[in-house]
Amino acid sequence: MDEIKILLTEKEMPTHWYNIQADMPNPLQPPISPRTGEVMAPEELKVIFPEALLKQEMSRERFVEIPDEVREIYRLWRPSPLFRARRLEKALDTPARIYYKYEGVSPAGSHKLNTAVPQAYYNKKEGIKRLSTETGAGQWGSALAMACSFFGLECTVYMVKVSFQQKPYRRSMMQVFGAEVIPSPSEKTESGRAVLAKDPNSTGSLGIAISEAVEDAATHDDTNYALGSVLNHVVLHQTVIGLEAKKQMEKAGYYPDVVIACSGGGSNFSGLAMPFVHDKIKEGKNTRIMAVEPTACPSLTRGKFTYDYGDTAHLTPKMMMYTLGSEFVPPGIHAGGLRYHGASPIQSQLLHDGLIEAKAYGQLSVFEAAKMFAQNEGIIPAPESSHAIRAAIDEALAAKEAGEARTILFNLSGHGHFDMSAYDAYLSGKLTDSSLPEDILKELINALP
Repeated sequence: MDEIKILLTEKEMPTHWYNIQADMPNPLQPPISPRTGEVMAPEELKVIFPEALLKQEMSRERFVEIPDEVREIYRLWRPSPLFRARRLEKALDTPARIYYKYEGVSPAGSHKLNTAVPQAYYNKKEGIKRLSTETGAGQWGSALAMACSFFGLECTVYMVKVSFQQKPYRRSMMQVFGAEVIPSPSEKTESGRAVLAKDPNSTGSLGIAISEAVEDAATHDDTNYALGSVLNHVVLHQTVIGLEAKKQMEKAGYYPDVVIACSGGGSNFSGLAMPFVHDKIKEGKNTRIMAVEPTACPSLTRGKFTYDYGDTAHLTPKMMMYTLGSEFVPPGIHAGGLRYHGASPIQSQLLHDGLIEAKAYGQLSVFEAAKMFAQNEGIIPAPESSHAIRAAIDEALAAKEAGEARTILFNLSGHGHFDMSAYDAYLSGKLTDSSLPEDILKELINALP
């Protein structure tokens, strides 16, 4: 029988994370302090981050050792499996070979636990008692709640209000692990109250929720802030995905022609992609590396590469990134984890340098792809991950048209078991496409700092 699962043993799990900053042809521009308007000194961030994570944020060391305590917890689900999607290939009648790295096997149901565990670990080591954070679809909030439980930390999650309403069982999951879950914008913070004063019916955004979580951490001495995407240390932690995938593709006997992952802030995309970007930079590989986002929140495909704040209340540093403007509140699409106005500075710089590419899809075509994938591969994917599936299917059909046996690798970053209300909406015909109008985009871009 043809091989379906390509597995690694626990002994083959990576011992180090890979830091793409060591190999980028153009280094990142420094963050700008929201307080002084000057280049931010790392000391300014000590009020919300532990020193170990700040060192990782700035590091240009190529490999960073994964602590034994973190690797021990990783063993609950890592190494994660790589699958050959043979049934999907047959349904598409394509000569392409389609592989997917499945991160939905983690206890949290997504890739987010890869960074939640080390963030909780480093904060615990420095004596922090509580972590505050934001979450969109709830995957990051679930992961951090779980990680905090593992290390005996309290956890407060500001959940984007539209997702709080759409995904009640994600909320319940966080609460099972002891987290306090607050719909954002809320009355608990000054930044939340300011949003509600302007728009009492605000559905929220990741930018707003980040403001609330940062404010919470900055105003409590025993509390730090944890972010599930965008920042350099998050990108670093997630590379365990791509490092494993490279070993698994070697076992399969193929090197990918195309590497694909969905993209909001950039965590799961970076996790899979960065080890392959390394090969592109250092070994001259011709692999196409594609980030896929929603047309409703197209920061990479239609945003501007410039300095912008990471949050709505402008409490975070200004970073050089592709952005739609920190004031942008995306429509309530069901891929809640992709509703972010900007993108990781690392990912943005690589896109600006032409080392990766980006593509956007409407949610109807994304759910169509998700349904086809589920019917053939047996996994109901998260709406976020389904953007990668849509692109992988299109690449496989392009290979069919060209008559080429291309190798496609994508990241199935999480399952959709908590997203069935979204599937209900799709199956009943209530789901609609949403695209950012050009006039609104121009307003947003013109308002950038």
